[in-house]
Amino acid sequence: MKYLPVAALLAFVPLAAHAQQTDANVNERYTVESVEVSGFDQAKLNQGIRDEIHGLVDRKFSQEKIDEISRLLHRALPGRTVGVKISRGEQPDHVKIIFEVHHHQERFDLAAPKAVYQSKQGFSAEVDATVKVGTNSFTVGVLDDGDSLVERFGGVRARYENRRLGTDRVSLAFEFDSFHTMWNGATRDVIDNTPALYRTRQNFELVATVTLARGLKLSAGMSFERFQTQFPAAHTEASNAVVSTLRYDRLLEEPGPNKHRVEAGYSLRAATKSLGSDYAYSRHGFDFHYTLWRGAHRLAAHFTSGVIGGTASMFDRFVLGNSTTLRGWNKYDIAPAGGDRFVHNSTEYRYRAFEVFYDTGAVWNSGQRATARHSAGAGFHLGDLAFLVAFPIRNGRAEPVFIAGLNL
Repeated sequence: MKYLPVAALLAFVPLAAHAQQTDANVNERYTVESVEVSGFDQAKLNQGIRDEIHGLVDRKFSQEKIDEISRLLHRALPGRTVGVKISRGEQPDHVKIIFEVHHHQERFDLAAPKAVYQSKQGFSAEVDATVKVGTNSFTVGVLDDGDSLVERFGGVRARYENRRLGTDRVSLAFEFDSFHTMWNGATRDVIDNTPALYRTRQNFELVATVTLARGLKLSAGMSFERFQTQFPAAHTEASNAVVSTLRYDRLLEEPGPNKHRVEAGYSLRAATKSLGSDYAYSRHGFDFHYTLWRGAHRLAAHFTSGVIGGTASMFDRFVLGNSTTLRGWNKYDIAPAGGDRFVHNSTEYRYRAFEVFYDTGAVWNSGQRATARHSAGAGFHLGDLAFLVAFPIRNGRAEPVFIAGLNL
């Protein structure tokens, strides 16, 4: 009798193995209808992993293959967990697979959302520290930016965000900025020391964002901007405005190596004296981006434009000729005081790490004639780090401009 438990165990082992094999055979009769990665942008995964994911479609279900891809995702995305969700497909005997990527609930994060060097305009950088508590996040950052606007500005930025205001579809953010401003000599010559130039600038902004549909978000709020002018005497002025943005962003995949991404947006900043503003104007911005991936090939087209009605404060005027627009030109050679009209288009082709691009655009003021400018260049990408050389296309000698930075 003392050998009975051992005998029973030995008899159970082949039965369990048979049951497991039967379950595997049942699963393998299903065909994979679609595969999706949630919680992370697939476009940021390396090409090898994307090919493995796309290779599951229209093939028989394989648990071993799914486990292998889960391990690849886990290694490629440190600090995140990867789960798998399987659901019934639209067709009989088909299933849908979703790889769910989740962030670890880290309470502290240090990031550099901007770090760029442009040989004509120098360094620009921002470093942010973020503390997360549940659905709330608190961010403090320091920055020095001579790339984005007409002015070079530096200082501190503080931001609070609640990513779930009663529902996952609504978020609320409050931001405070305090900057000190430096002006290029070319801008001073054009402005001729009028009150438009300021020494310091502060911004208080409250914005709510609502997810209207998949990929479609609407943001609305108010911005209270104060700045201390330099001439003829130091005093404070305000540019208080209603702000709103409508954005659409979808990644569209199809069977095979092709993948598309469509982004489009409209933004409005309407400064009004009813909010105590010294300025009254409306600033409209439009953008459209299309990206096509086919294997190791990537083709992207970016179109942006804007128009200002009324007289805007200097920080709201449009510029071209920096690390992302009309690359190769110096913004102070094009429009040292910015403009109230602009249009820009960029076309990029990338094969693995190598990239070539062509930019064209114009920035001007109402009542003036627009002058189109062109530039071209090439470079390579190592992960998020890019090294580019750009040439302005014009008569005479072309001087190359070198650009290096993150997320370009």
